[in-house]
Amino acid sequence: MSASTASVPSVPGAQGADLLAALLDGMDAALCALDATGTVTHWNREAERILGWSAAEAVGRQGFEGWAARSADAADIAARLRRAMTAPGRQVHEFALLRKDGGRVLVRTQTAGLRGADGSPAGVYCAFSEVHVQIDLERSLALSEALFADAAWGVVLVDVDLRPAVVNGYAARALGAARGSLLGRPLGELVGQGVEELEGALQHVLAAGSPPGPADVWVTVTGPRGERRRCWRCGFVRLASPLAEGPEPVPLGVAWLFQDVTEDRRAARDADRLRFRWSQLHRAGAAAAEVEDPLRAAAVLLDFALAGFADHVLVDRATPDGLLVRALATPSGAPGPVAPPGAAGVPVRYGPSHPAVQAFARPGPIRTSVGPGTDRRWPADAAHALCVPLRSRARTLGVATFLRCSSRPAFEREDTEYAETVAARVAATLDLTDSPPAGDTSW
Repeated sequence: MSASTASVPSVPGAQGADLLAALLDGMDAALCALDATGTVTHWNREAERILGWSAAEAVGRQGFEGWAARSADAADIAARLRRAMTAPGRQVHEFALLRKDGGRVLVRTQTAGLRGADGSPAGVYCAFSEVHVQIDLERSLALSEALFADAAWGVVLVDVDLRPAVVNGYAARALGAARGSLLGRPLGELVGQGVEELEGALQHVLAAGSPPGPADVWVTVTGPRGERRRCWRCGFVRLASPLAEGPEPVPLGVAWLFQDVTEDRRAARDADRLRFRWSQLHRAGAAAAEVEDPLRAAAVLLDFALAGFADHVLVDRATPDGLLVRALATPSGAPGPVAPPGAAGVPVRYGPSHPAVQAFARPGPIRTSVGPGTDRRWPADAAHALCVPLRSRARTLGVATFLRCSSRPAFEREDTEYAETVAARVAATLDLTDSPPAGDTSW
């Protein structure tokens, strides 16, 4: 507050001196003042702490030479202070001063001149602190500005009400809104699925302190391109005032830092899934090779393929008339009669628009999802289907239908390649039921 706008109460002389002394001694920065002749007039407790000279020893001395500064340094210090008396604004300097014990300390000072009633130079005041302390402060300020400018990760300061107080550019882009529009809003308005885990982590940090390491949080955010599922690698730091006292100061909020690692996590997930699926195929092939009956061998193949991929598999074989007959269902209990080996069987009552019929006619894979109560001649809990034609020796032998229940996600494009590989092996195995045995190979 400037002197033109501040109102200072009138205090009697003794009381005013006591008030001024109390104010100076309560400052966090060291402060001294010199009059126009260079005599020290004020010296607070922080200055005493840094240099070791008490106010009684400092006040009244002429300049710093011989006690607070070496003779070689004193002339330069005095010249700078005289220039500060007449220079406008504040001046920043670095001085080498002497402690009472004889050690030297480098201080960074801010000086400003004092004017008398007639506008003439009346003195100078000098606020100073040790250089390393000032550098630490400036480094902290520079770090804060750099983080909130446009860092390579998101930074959000969340207050104790779990509302964003400061948001940097990266975080604003990740949340899909302008920085100003995010401030003060509940996290539930910014994040969809996953907000409970995020708020729980923030509340834990406020109550118990920073966690030992970062954690992945999957969230849903809505942006210009619609709703997106993202994975954020999050770190949390509880903030407390450096001026607070006591073993457990009241927290000011949480610094939430995060990076979008969605693509890395999806790539790792896809690699793990691919490794597992091809391992299952290898095991399926080894197990099916030990089964003499082709239909049972096909069931073994499908049992291995189901793990982590689908909940049911239905295999419908084509008759010479182009109708589909249920030949295999795994796990057992699927609706519709299953024809025994060698029997003609009863055609499954599929309509012309049924996905299995379309996959057989194209022939090509078809992905679809159905609502509750839809009669597709599938198990009651089936909600997502992937129908793949069974092709062997340039013929379509039938259709394999992979089914998932409603609690699982729909089949995606990358699932089709795996399903086609499984179907090709099943088709080759079933094709053996139409071929005469090559001869008795038993010993």
